[in-house]
Amino acid sequence: MAFTAVIFDFGGVITASPFEAFNRLEAQRGLPRDFVRRVNATAPDDNAWAKFERSEIDAATFDTLFAEEARALGHDLDGGSVLAVLSGAVRPAMVRALDRLKEAGLTLACITNNVPAGHGAGMARSDDARDELEQIFARFEQVIESSKAGVRKPDPRIYQMMLERIGKAAAECVYLDDLGINCKPAAMLGMHAIKVRSGEQALADLSAALGIALP
Repeated sequence: MAFTAVIFDFGGVITASPFEAFNRLEAQRGLPRDFVRRVNATAPDDNAWAKFERSEIDAATFDTLFAEEARALGHDLDGGSVLAVLSGAVRPAMVRALDRLKEAGLTLACITNNVPAGHGAGMARSDDARDELEQIFARFEQVIESSKAGVRKPDPRIYQMMLERIGKAAAECVYLDDLGINCKPAAMLGMHAIKVRSGEQALADLSAALGIALP
């Protein structure tokens, strides 16, 4: 079956990975590299980050709970500082690729785990149509945000929700995400999953899968 849709993660795919910003924060604070990822990997379905992405807690509670989780792992880091660096730089080549795919007639969609506070690649969306990120989101026919859906990747329900919204079978879809744990459910459902390690690699793999030359 030919692919007719491409489903993108946002942070780490359309924008640079937030882990790069986390690493800079860790270096500034004298923390071990990837400490933020370690905190978020502890009790991954029930920690402060997971609850915040499902909108089960507010920003102030996240700040407190994340600090408690960090302290339990031996270091001091408040959640507010993590949120402050969460926005990622847009990858222009990925935006050009979106336009090329749309011209080719493919359905474009986005599933993003985000938090209901602030503004940026991993945060709540803006209502301002002039906003750079909103102009990118406008290219997608459907967008599912974890903070609004109340379910987050890698829960298979969020992928099934998207398939229903765009009216596609899983085998018709290519899925891109920078986290392998989020690619696995997509692949298990029957999508062609691409783990994004860099913008250049992602575009090369996507181009090969679709047979379309991408910038």
